[in-house]
Amino acid sequence: MSDFETITVPERLHGYPGVAFGGYVAGVLAARAAAKSVRVDFRRPVPTGAPVRLTATADGGCELTAGELLLAVASPAEAPPADSPEAPSWERAVAAAEAFRADPPQGQADCFGCGLDRTPATGLRLHCGTVPGRELVAAAWTPAPELGGADGLLPPELVWGALDCPGNAAGRLLDGRGAGAVTAALGARLLRPVPVGEGLVSYAWMLSASGRKYTVGTALATADGELCAVGEALWVEPRPRP
Repeated sequence: MSDFETITVPERLHGYPGVAFGGYVAGVLAARAAAKSVRVDFRRPVPTGAPVRLTATADGGCELTAGELLLAVASPAEAPPADSPEAPSWERAVAAAEAFRADPPQGQADCFGCGLDRTPATGLRLHCGTVPGRELVAAAWTPAPELGGADGLLPPELVWGALDCPGNAAGRLLDGRGAGAVTAALGARLLRPVPVGEGLVSYAWMLSASGRKYTVGTALATADGELCAVGEALWVEPRPRP
């Protein structure tokens, strides 16, 4: 890319109101980084509907800024661990998502990734529920053609998005975390193109937890269980109110 460019995240691509969906932002930055595996660290919330500046960095990464404020940094990174758990079956992922929708935890936001009122054309619908007998959360979902590019593929930034919200669900359902956590860092490697209009399974598992922070592994697979992308994310809960 050139030394810098200006981008604006549309409001429909929000995670929380007025705050850009972290997985999408990470994917936009990763696409500009000269590496197969990239880690994106968020310093501040990225606004929707406002221009921000994307600048190349000397290490082959890039950074996102608003005026003098650093918002996010993308850096070449080691690939996430290759020993991801086997994806749950399509049927079990469907059941997990249906169970989540039937009894969602309190505090759900109208997120592009996991909002309950999103349609297949207006969001990813990553409604991850627990998978009985396994320490996983998972969701079966099918992206509509409206989310794809002219090539019929899910854009890389939305593949990154499919690795984001499952981490929040893992924290909430597997580790008892509260609502309002944010993605502090997301690293990923994309393994194959992802067509729209076909069934996908997004899933996540806990790796570690300490205080307000927890780390998860995430993955995206086809309905037949072939891995499309793998990731690792750091999440941070909000500070308790006094």
